[in-house]
Amino acid sequence: FFGAPMLAAAMGAQGEVLRFAVDYIQYSTFGIPAMLLVLAATGVLRGMQDTKTPLYVAGIGFAANIALNLILVYPLGMSVAGAALGTSIAQWGMAAVYLWMLIPRIRNAGQSLAPHGRGVLGTGQVGSWLMLRTLSLRLALLATVWVATGQGALTLAAHQLVFTIFTFMAFALDALAIAAQALIGKELGAGNAVRANLLTRTMCRWGLYFGAATGALLAVIAPFVGALFTTDDSVRQATMVGVWILAASQPVCGLVFVLDGVLIGAGDARYLAVAGVVTLLVYLPLLFIVTRFEHAGVSAVAWIWVAFGLGFMLARAATLTWRVRNDKWMRLGA
Repeated sequence: FFGAPMLAAAMGAQGEVLRFAVDYIQYSTFGIPAMLLVLAATGVLRGMQDTKTPLYVAGIGFAANIALNLILVYPLGMSVAGAALGTSIAQWGMAAVYLWMLIPRIRNAGQSLAPHGRGVLGTGQVGSWLMLRTLSLRLALLATVWVATGQGALTLAAHQLVFTIFTFMAFALDALAIAAQALIGKELGAGNAVRANLLTRTMCRWGLYFGAATGALLAVIAPFVGALFTTDDSVRQATMVGVWILAASQPVCGLVFVLDGVLIGAGDARYLAVAGVVTLLVYLPLLFIVTRFEHAGVSAVAWIWVAFGLGFMLARAATLTWRVRNDKWMRLGA
C-alpha cells in the first residue's frame, strides 16, 4: 500500500497512468488476504475432487464483482479505484463463503485451525518450489508490462486489453488443467501409472483441440473486440493485431496449461520451478530485443505479443513436453 507510488514509477508510469496505477494498487491491497484464502480453499476442494463448488462460488463472486465495479466506477465516480475496491469486496465475500463451508469440516475431522511445525514444513517442501515457479511466471508478466509501459500510453492500453483477453482465455483453458491436476493426483496416489499416462495423452490432445478452437474464435472477433473496451481507433487497431497473434498461440497455450496441471497433480513441483526459471531466462532476452527498437502503437504491441504469445509460451511448452516424454515424472506422485 505504502510502496505503490514507488512501484508504479519504477515500472515507467507517468502522469495519469501513474495516478491510476497507484489508486488500483492501493485499493487492491485490501483484498489480498481474501484472495489467498480463496486460493487455499479452492485447492482444498479440488483435492477432495469437488470442482463444482468452486465453480458456483467463483461464478456468483465474479457476477457480484461486475455489479460492484459498475456501481463504484460510474454512479459513484471512483474510476480505477472503484474497479479495484469492487474486486476486493467480492474477494472477501467469496472468502467468507469458503470459511463458512470449510471450518465445520475441519473441526468435525478433529483438526486444529492453528498451524503447526510439521504441517508448515511439509507444505513448504512442495509449496516453496511452486512459489518459485509462480514467481518466475509473475516476473515474466511484470517484465512484459514494463516493456509495454516504456512504449507509451497507447501501447500500454492496447497491451492491457490483449492481456485481459489472454487471461480470459487462460481461465477457459485452465479448466482442463484443473481436471488434469485432480485426475492425475488421484490416479498416481492410487499407484495407477498406466491410467495416469493415458489420461495425460488424452488431456494433451484436448488442450490442443480446445486451444485451436478458441484461437479460431479469437481470429474471427479480433477486428471487433477492441470496440468493447474503447472508442480510440489507434488502441483498437493495436488491440486487433495483438489478438490475432494471441489467436495463433492458443493451441500452444492449451497444451501448456494441461501439462502444468498434470505435473502439479503429480507433485512434480521441483521440475516446474526449474523449468519456470529456464523459461524466464529464455524470455527476457526476447523482451530486451523488443526494447532495442523504436516501436509505437500497432508495431510495439505486435512485437510484444510475438515475444510473449509465441516465444514465452513455446518455451514453456518445450520444457513441459520434455518432462512428460517418458514415465519418470510419475514416480514423484506415486
